[in-house]
Formats: sequence, structure tokens, C-alpha cells
Amino acid sequence: MLLVGGGLTACGAAPDGEQLPRKEVSIQLYSVRGLIGAFGQNSQDYNDVLKKLAGMGYTSIEAASYADGKLYGQTPDQFRKDVEAAGLEVLSSHCTTNLSDEELASGDLTRALSWWDVCIAAHKQAGMKYIVVPSMPRVDNLKDLQTYCRYFNEVGARCNAAGLKFGYHNHSGEFRKIDDQVVYDYMIEHTDADKVFFEMDVYWAVMGQASPVDYFTKYPGRFRLLHIKDRREIGQSGMVGYDAIFRNAAKAGVENIIVEIEASSYNDMLRSVDECIDYLRQAPFVPATYEQ
Repeated sequence: MLLVGGGLTACGAAPDGEQLPRKEVSIQLYSVRGLIGAFGQNSQDYNDVLKKLAGMGYTSIEAASYADGKLYGQTPDQFRKDVEAAGLEVLSSHCTTNLSDEELASGDLTRALSWWDVCIAAHKQAGMKYIVVPSMPRVDNLKDLQTYCRYFNEVGARCNAAGLKFGYHNHSGEFRKIDDQVVYDYMIEHTDADKVFFEMDVYWAVMGQASPVDYFTKYPGRFRLLHIKDRREIGQSGMVGYDAIFRNAAKAGVENIIVEIEASSYNDMLRSVDECIDYLRQAPFVPATYEQ
């Protein structure tokens, strides 16, 4: 709820009392990790938090707690039921297994791909549309980076076969250079567009001194998901040009937008989460949906 004159407005209402428009906006559950825990260690009933997110106006979730065939400690079926019972849809999930030094040296991906076979099956059962790698270890040579690109192509092919889409989420480090090549550009150019998309985290791109819109123009259609983020609440820092980002989203290939909050201006994270959805629902440049 937004504080207005010492009171609370109705959920989904503008400060003047006008109802905000419904828009399809997902929430990365990492944003509320302090409330629901991570990796299956819930500190309170996550069903209550899911219902609060739906009440704010969020329409779907991106998970961040896959381990041993479960999501937030629940079977895939139960997790899907819980999300849908709260009035939300299951959209995507952050998960990965990194390559070991031995795998990088040998190029043998058997162990990692076996892990993915189990992971993909669980996510399909949970009703996911997308699986996204949240990050990868720092690599300092193009040989290892190429191995990761081959790895992601292999995982993407397996996801495609199961009816899911596979992507990679950036931080700021992907905008550094190896042998005069920008890591992010190399990854985009050395993965197959039909197997690997990119979930651009617009805040971390800006922190890497990159322009999201320039990337949309250079690599049109490669960015199916966007992480809409700021230093704290969306619009708080003034550093991220959301207007230009959203106006160029069709060029980027965006299918869904996902709010993620890593830090709050308040002691109440739910207040930050609520302010973010209200910002997007009030913004005239944010469409109601990206579905064609």
C-alpha cells in the first residue's frame, strides 16, 4: 500500500483514488527472500506473501529457489498449485549448475547436462514457460567463454524439446572485455537465437556502463524478458531511462517484464514491491501486455 497523508490507499489505486490499469507484470521472488526465504528454507508461510503480491497487481512470478527437484521446498505440482491459488501465474525460474574446472578443461558436459535433464523436467511439471541462468562464474579467457556458450546452446536445445525457453540473466560484469571483446556481445553472438535468449537486467546493464536501447538495436529480438530494476525502488535513482527502454521493447523482442528489488528504502520490503508495481501501472509508456 502507498502511504498518502498518513493513511493507506486501496491496493491498485492511484493517489487521487483513481483505479490503476491492470498490466501484466511479473515479480522475481528473490525480491521477497527475507519473507519467504530461499532454497526451500521458508521463514514464514509463502502462500500469504504470494496472495499479497497478487493483491498489489502482480500477475505472475519468477522463482529463484530450485533445488533437488523442488521449488521453495515444494514439489513442482504443489508449487504451481500454490502460485495459482494465490491468483498468479507461473512464468519463469532462475536456476543453474556451473561448470567445474575439470569440465571447462575437458569440454565434457555430461554431468552438467544430466543435472539439467532433471531440472527441466521439474520446471515443465511446475508449468514454467522460461528457465533463466541467473549468472555464471567469472571467466578470463575466450576458450572458457566459448565452452559456456556451447553449454548454453545444449541446455537451450533440451529446453526447446520440452516446450520451454532458455535464457541468460546479466549483471554488470558481462560488460567487461576479454581480449578486446565485450563478454555480453560475445555471448549473444556465439549462442543460437533459437536456443538462447537474454533476460536483460536493465539496471545492471546501466551499472556496466552499457545502454539497453543500444543493445536492443544491435541485437533485435534477443531479449524476451527484461528485469526492471533500480538501485532500490523503480525510478528511485534517476539513472535508468525506463521511458526509452519501454518504447524500444518491441524491437528487443520483449515478451514479459519482471520486477526485481535487491535493496529497499524502507524496513518493509513489501512497501518497496508495492511502489514498483504502482510506478509501472501509472507509467504511460508501459503497455498492458506484450502478448501478440
